Amino acid sequence: MTLTRRSAIKTIAGAFALPTLNPITSVFSQPSPDWTTYEIVTEVNLENTKGAAEAWIPLPLVLNTDYFQTLAIRPEAINAQVESRIYETPDKQARMLWTKWDKSATNHSVKVSMIVRTMNRHLELSSPNPVLNLSKKEQKFWTRATAYLPTDGLVKAKALEITAGLPANASDIDKAKAIYNWVVENTHREAKTRGCGQGDVKLMLETNNLGGKCADINAVFVALARSVGVAARDVYGIRIADSARGYKSLGKSGDITKAQHCRAEFYASGYGWVPVDPADVRKVILEETGGLAINDPKVLAIRDYLFGNWEMNWMAYNYDHDVVLPGSKLGKDSAIPFLMYPQAENQEGRFDSLDPDNFKYKITSRLIG
Repeated sequence: MTLTRRSAIKTIAGAFALPTLNPITSVFSQPSPDWTTYEIVTEVNLENTKGAAEAWIPLPLVLNTDYFQTLAIRPEAINAQVESRIYETPDKQARMLWTKWDKSATNHSVKVSMIVRTMNRHLELSSPNPVLNLSKKEQKFWTRATAYLPTDGLVKAKALEITAGLPANASDIDKAKAIYNWVVENTHREAKTRGCGQGDVKLMLETNNLGGKCADINAVFVALARSVGVAARDVYGIRIADSARGYKSLGKSGDITKAQHCRAEFYASGYGWVPVDPADVRKVILEETGGLAINDPKVLAIRDYLFGNWEMNWMAYNYDHDVVLPGSKLGKDSAIPFLMYPQAENQEGRFDSLDPDNFKYKITSRLIG
């Protein structure tokens, strides 16, 4: 991502083209009972840092959807030693607040408030709408390989094996359901995995170690789907409220600093993007009431629900892979697999984004409507 005049960079002044906190009351005055509104605040404080430094905070989806909308992004005013910009990747797959402190800076803090609203997703996979189709360009983009999501070799061989029993005219829904069931039945959630994992699908299949967390398990679904021509994508985000479905493990409110969660979608002609989340099925199996069998009624219920549904106690960040942080002095070789955690660098290098106790950042969420 070269920073040129053509780059998709917006200054803070441009950011306030989004509704700011004061006018939002007009949006709230006629609320829909199907939408729930939250304020999410991310604050980064680089302690024991002197001089030049940079930070990148993930922001909500660039484009609104029928289940998620960004109402406001409000970066907090900072002193003259800092420059902040909202950066959108050229393909609009990700958005972030990019902050730079100059060499004279003594305070390295940045804070941004996000107002979003969400609506639970429920997709009836019947009565297709013939106008819902991806273009050839979109189909190619959402079936492409990435550094951690190969679509050939062992990945494709495994996907063909999984879908081998389907009829020749099997739909994308049939293929995705077969892959979803295989992922649920053959992966496992590994509590010792740092953060949400790395999503290195090739390594997982080569080593036959299918343990990990959401970015690993859902990446397996996405890579397998893409390898047999089913458009699919990871959706990176964070839990912002407790679950209303009775699953303690599937929600978080208040301090959500460590509540990041990756989900997945596949595209079905006639229906659009279909929400899935095999990783959360494995999370329920491991964590709910001390652990459950795969055939426990609570597991069967959430397994059925998470093919075609999402409870939207969760904020979507982006779909991006192999993210090169704009302005990073570490260059293209320092791309991160995905942007779901705050990132920062100083003159000594990049901070460990999975260690918020030493790389000081905090994320909070509250229900506001």
